[in-house]
Amino acid sequence: MSELSDILPVILVLVLGVAVAMYVVLDGFDLGIGILFPWYPKESERDQIMNSVAPFWDGNETWLVFGGVSLWAGFPKAFGIILPSVYMPVIVLLLALIFRGVAFEFRWVAKPHHRKWDIAFAWGSTMAAFAQGLILGALLQGIKVEDGQFAGRPLDWLTPFSVMCGLALVCGYALLGATWIMMKTAGEVEQRARRFGVPLLLLMLGFLALVSIWTPLQFERVAQRWFSTPNIFFLVPVPLATALAALLCWLGIRRNFAILPFTTSMALFLLGFLGLLISYAPYIVPYSMTIWQGASPPSSQLFYLIGAAILLPMIIFYTALVFWLFRGRIRPGDVNYH
Repeated sequence: MSELSDILPVILVLVLGVAVAMYVVLDGFDLGIGILFPWYPKESERDQIMNSVAPFWDGNETWLVFGGVSLWAGFPKAFGIILPSVYMPVIVLLLALIFRGVAFEFRWVAKPHHRKWDIAFAWGSTMAAFAQGLILGALLQGIKVEDGQFAGRPLDWLTPFSVMCGLALVCGYALLGATWIMMKTAGEVEQRARRFGVPLLLLMLGFLALVSIWTPLQFERVAQRWFSTPNIFFLVPVPLATALAALLCWLGIRRNFAILPFTTSMALFLLGFLGLLISYAPYIVPYSMTIWQGASPPSSQLFYLIGAAILLPMIIFYTALVFWLFRGRIRPGDVNYH
């Protein structure tokens, strides 16, 4: 039983990591098109962009539900600490996602009086991205814990670091949205996205560099993890791979490649996520609770993993099937998916 209680939390945190990574890269691009929405003033252009993401957006949010359930079922002690520490940004996130989802559906049936739904879609997407960044920043900077419970103040999450993470995620999602538009549309909509692409890439790289400098300076354990020997020799491929992905993304944008900018921008997010895992493992609540301390009883973990083993392949298959069925570009004047 002791070996099982050591292994199961590791498997659970890998499942949680897959859910979070899939949500970020998949729902990230449709939040990104909402962030870019105000820069496409023509109704025909907005319709083209919405059609490019219409078959995918609601399925992408499945990963958010799956990740939340994984945290709640697999690590209830950590869930009970994290949620009270970020109640306000979580509420903002949920309200923003509701507004974004309602606006997505209602703008089609409200035409020609759909202007307010366009505004709701843009602001809902932007605020959802910013709230996710606030939550991430609050978690990374550490949560005050006493006797296994959150012991901080209601606004502990609001710091310069968390605000920076919020802005970084808005820029990163906008990059994913721009590269998605490059891949899935044609005409002026695609060309405008390419003009946005390089500045957004540079902004995202700037934020990645800022986080990479800020966290080791603020947290000695992160600096020790990355810059001590022999760790530095094993971890140096991560920043090198990030630089390579950024170069390929830039080349893909400038040379009018369709798929390369999107795949490499996703790679940048995944490499950033990997960097965070390296920095903070094995803590699920930095630096107060490890994955073993926060895990549910082995029987509960095993029960959940059996369900996840059935459900996870189904979600992956459905996601892959939708991407295959709705492959190809959306051109001006194509029929609406609604």
